[in-house]
Amino acid sequence: MNQVFNFSAGPAVLPKEVLQQAASEMLDWQGSGMSVMEMSHRGPEFISIYRQAEADLRELLAVPANYRILFMQGGGLGQNAIIPMNLLGRVREPAVIDFVHTGSWSGKSVKEAARYAEVNVAASSQAGGFVSVPAPESWQLSDGAAYLHVCTNETIDGVEYNFVPQPPAGVPLVADMSSHILSRRIDVSQYGVIFAGAQKNIGPAGLTLVIVREDLLDYALPICPSAFNWKNVAEHESMFNTPPTYAIYIAGLVFAHLKAQGGVAAMEARNIEKARLLYEALDCDDFYANHVDESCRSRMNIPFYLRDESLNEAFLAGAKARGLLQLKGHKSVGGMRASIYNAMPIEGVQALVDYLNEFAGR
Repeated sequence: MNQVFNFSAGPAVLPKEVLQQAASEMLDWQGSGMSVMEMSHRGPEFISIYRQAEADLRELLAVPANYRILFMQGGGLGQNAIIPMNLLGRVREPAVIDFVHTGSWSGKSVKEAARYAEVNVAASSQAGGFVSVPAPESWQLSDGAAYLHVCTNETIDGVEYNFVPQPPAGVPLVADMSSHILSRRIDVSQYGVIFAGAQKNIGPAGLTLVIVREDLLDYALPICPSAFNWKNVAEHESMFNTPPTYAIYIAGLVFAHLKAQGGVAAMEARNIEKARLLYEALDCDDFYANHVDESCRSRMNIPFYLRDESLNEAFLAGAKARGLLQLKGHKSVGGMRASIYNAMPIEGVQALVDYLNEFAGR
C-alpha cells in the first residue's frame, strides 16, 4: 500500500509521533493505571497534564503574562456567539461590532453576531469572489465599536492575512485563527482575543482555545451562560465545567512535539517552503488554477481548480490510488483543496506535486 497523506481541512492530520505516544499511553498513562480518558479532571494526574499543556502553549506563542489561556468547547462557531456575549458589556447600547468579511468563516461570524448586536461590515471581498483581503485604508470602521472581528486565515477560500489589522484606539481586535494558529509567528499583544478550534493544527475536534487579555474578562452580558463566561472559565483554570480532557491531553502532546521541532519559527519556515512547492506546481501550467491574489495566498489551505472540471472525478480517483486523500474542495466552492498544516510533512506535499505534474502531463 502507498504511504497515505491526509490533506483534510479538519479534523486533520496529527504528527505521527504524537499518535504513537498516545497509543502507548492509551491503557496506562505514565504508570497511573488509568487512561487519560478515565481520569478525573480534578485529579493530580490530569491537572499536571493541563498545566504542562498551558505552559507549553504560552511558551510557543510567547503569550504575555496579562493574557489568559482558556481551554473551552463549542468550536469556532460556538465562539461566534460566546465572543459577543462576553464583550458587548464593554459598550453602551446600541452596540456595534465591526467585521471584515473575507470568506466563508468570517461570513458565519457576521451572521451569528447579528443575533446579539448591530453588525457593521467594514469591508468585504465578496463581490470579487473572496480572493483577497480588502486594503485596510478602505475599511469603514465604526466609532466606538465593541470590537473588530477578523478571520486571519479563511479555511475554505484560502485567503490569509499578511498584516495585523489596526483598529481604532480602545477597540479590541478579535481574530479567528482556527486554521493557522501555531503555523507562523504572531504578536499576541496586538490582539484582544485570539480563538481557534483545535481540529486543524492542534489536536482532536472538541477543544477550542481562547487567548484573552485580562482586562476583557469581566464584561459578559447577563444572558451569557456561566460555562461560557470567560471570567468564570479563567478563575477556574478552564475547569468550571468538565473540560474536553482527552483533547487537551493530545493538544499538550502536540505542543511538546512542536517545541522539540524548534518551535513556531521553525514550523513557519517549513510551511513557507511547503506552500512554495505547491503553488509553483499549480502556477507552472494552465491545467490548474488558484484564484487567490498572490499577496494573501494561504500557507495552510490551498484551493485549486482543474481548468477542465470534467476531469475532477478522475483526478480524485487517481489521487486516492496514490494515497493522497481528502483533496475534494468544500461543497460551497467546489474544485480541490489541499490543507498542509504543520503535521503535513514536506514529503506529502512533494508527492502531491508529483501527482499534479503527472496528471497534467497525461
